[in-house]
Order: sequence, then C-alpha cells, then structure tokens
Amino acid sequence: MSEKGILFVLTGPSGVGKGTVLKEVRAHKPLFYSISATTRAPRAGEQDGVHYHFMARETFRQLAEQGGFLEHAEFSGNCYGTPAAPVDEELQAGRDVLLEIEVQGAMQVKDIRPEAVRIFLAPPSFEELERRLIGRGTEEPEVIQRRLDTAKHELTLAPEFDYIVINNTVEQAVSDVLAIMQAEACRSSRVTLK
Repeated sequence: MSEKGILFVLTGPSGVGKGTVLKEVRAHKPLFYSISATTRAPRAGEQDGVHYHFMARETFRQLAEQGGFLEHAEFSGNCYGTPAAPVDEELQAGRDVLLEIEVQGAMQVKDIRPEAVRIFLAPPSFEELERRLIGRGTEEPEVIQRRLDTAKHELTLAPEFDYIVINNTVEQAVSDVLAIMQAEACRSSRVTLK
C-alpha cells in the first residue's frame, strides 16, 4: 500500500448532515480529522479545540496572511479555515486525513492539492434540506434563508467533485463514503507492489 496518507474532503450544503455522517465514518475507519478554525460563535455544547478552533476575526486574518491555512473561506458572514500543518504532518506519517469543510473551501483544496479526493454530500431534495435546516433550531430565519440561498448555488457545483453521495439515510451515506475510501486506497497510483 501507499506510504503517504490520502486526503479526503467531505463537503456539501449546510444542513445536509456532514457532521452526522462524519461521526459514523470515524467510528468505522481510523483517520485523522482536521479541526477547522472559525470566527463564528460556538453553538450550544460546542467546545474550543474539539468542535472548532474558535478565534477572533483579526486572529484568523493574520493566520491566513501567514499562509497558515490549507483553505479558508467566508460563509454566512463567518470565516472558516483548515490549519495546514497538522494535515501535512498526518499525511506524511501515512495516515489518511478527512476534512469536513464548506463547498467554497473544498473548491480551493482541489486547486492547492489536486490529489485530494473530494466527496460532495447532497440532500435527497432541496425541500428536505430546508426541513433539516429549520429542524436544527439553531439559527434565526434570516440566517436559514441565507444558508438556503447559498445551498442552491452549491448544489450546482456538485458535478465538479470526484464523488456525489446522496444522504437519504445516514447508514447508506456512511457505507458509500467508506466504499469510496476503500476504493481510493486500492487505486493503482497509490499501491506500491513489493
């Protein structure tokens, strides 16, 4: 097998279930999960350094200017970014890395790291996505509407990704993501025969 880890990117519109799918994938496959940085306020129950690295906008800006992010983007009025150093360390150590990031950031990763395997998690329908966002009960109606407007555009970008997984059920979506990871590990360009 390959001595270098594989960089996987899981993305999709807000409310599609990325976090839920990711949690189950991690329960089945050992890999490094990169914790993103953000300027948004923590939601109930979120902890700094566990769910996100929460930071002030100025601190985020300085780190971005220093090239400290693999990708960074502004989404719904907040900044998000993936610290580059921990990702690179894990890949070099031979461990697979999974990034759960917004669509805008995922597009950047492909430019910077063309070898990244990008997976787009899509809802079964736009109406279902709307129901999930409203059902979370974590945001005001105007924030939900902004997220839905953004999602309409993001869904048009899905064909640009390596894989599209429809999140009809968490179980099937997890199975699909794990199958993609296994197939990529067996890709001839990654396997070294001895």
